[in-house]
Amino acid sequence: MQAGASRPAWALSSRQISELVFAGLVLALGVFALIGVFTIRIPPSVRVGPTVFPFMVAVILLASSATVIVGVFRGKLGPSEESEDVDATRKTDWITLAKIVALVVVHIVLIPLVGWAIAAAVLFGGVAWSLGAKRWWLALLIGLALAATVQFVFGQLLGLSLPLGPLLGLMGY
Repeated sequence: MQAGASRPAWALSSRQISELVFAGLVLALGVFALIGVFTIRIPPSVRVGPTVFPFMVAVILLASSATVIVGVFRGKLGPSEESEDVDATRKTDWITLAKIVALVVVHIVLIPLVGWAIAAAVLFGGVAWSLGAKRWWLALLIGLALAATVQFVFGQLLGLSLPLGPLLGLMGY
């Protein structure tokens, strides 16, 4: 194409492509959730089983992605970011994003080894460090306190279980 020539009518702008990528990710998440719903075992005596909420979430994800996709092709795009703290000229910090993704993977690996609370504390502290916290050790301690609180609320008050891991299991938590 020559300089100054207009784009073909079928060509998508970068904003349209980014919104379609987002909608595609939401669609994939909705399909994943819907497949997961059918893998949940339901006791025969239960009327409203544990699949109701995940099924509703999957349907909402699928409907939302379809709505965004149709909207993008009709020319309806979301509003641009307009905020005091958003700099549209800055590029994505891929290193920080990679650190956070790696920390989520570490969290998933650590859960069966050390338990949910310690894995969540590592995730919290690591994400705070990745985002620029000066005192990473304080973020780790705060993450441990928050994770222990969630572990207690879910385990003791709600009767739900999060993996304890060997350390909390030995402590009789």
